[in-house]
Amino acid sequence: MSYQSINAGCSAEMMCGYGASKLRFRGPQRELDRPFVACLGGEETFGRFVDSPFPMILERRLDRRCLNLGSLFCGVEALTQDAGLLEIANRAEICVLQIPGLLGQSNRYYRVHPRRNDRFVAPTADLVALYPEEDFTDIHFVRHLLTRLWARSDARIEVVEQELRREWIAKISRFLRQLAPRVVVLNLEVEDCALESFPHERVSINPPMIDAIRPHCAACLDLRVQVCCESDEIEDMLFGTLQQPIAEHMIGPATHRKIAETVAHTINDLCV
Repeated sequence: MSYQSINAGCSAEMMCGYGASKLRFRGPQRELDRPFVACLGGEETFGRFVDSPFPMILERRLDRRCLNLGSLFCGVEALTQDAGLLEIANRAEICVLQIPGLLGQSNRYYRVHPRRNDRFVAPTADLVALYPEEDFTDIHFVRHLLTRLWARSDARIEVVEQELRREWIAKISRFLRQLAPRVVVLNLEVEDCALESFPHERVSINPPMIDAIRPHCAACLDLRVQVCCESDEIEDMLFGTLQQPIAEHMIGPATHRKIAETVAHTINDLCV
């Protein structure tokens, strides 16, 4: 079913904006003057290369309007620093928040792009002092940066990891406290064997981090899912000829249905 469509390539025709938010979301644009459930998150919430991402399926399961406020390349920084997104979320009846990973946030050691949080902008003086032998000029992505630092195989990387976890807890907790609706936190652990060389266990969201933010939300869901090349859903994805290498690392339609079912049960149990 591999074919080019506006839902596959994330073209300008399918993107939309809301209010004062600087982020771009999956279209078509929906009205904000009627009750809605706000689904915030990154590329899994956005639903790249699938026709019906889980917010759309959730809308049918709940029989309630669900706004897809997932944004590509959205990490901690974009999620927590966009005042327009916060304003929209606070107009919702309930929020479903796919929590971002550790890497996409500016911190004591490096800066990321404010909206494309996968982009490494610059090291700070603290990182240069910690790694004086490292040349950062050819590094453009955060994952590349951390892979380079892990390759040094010494204790310095633990200092960086501790900073990332501390900042993550502080920023996510503050964001949750600013949300007026009840929040269902969705922690998606996405398995991708093609990225085995990347030490995911060192940057995963661990139970103590979830416990730290738990007092600020109505429910926390942990779901382990696989990308479509692992779950044999690649034939059900929508992508153009040159997009398969990217599409293989996204979650597929059956996985989106599984997520929607789990979230729907939780919201119904909350009686919100």
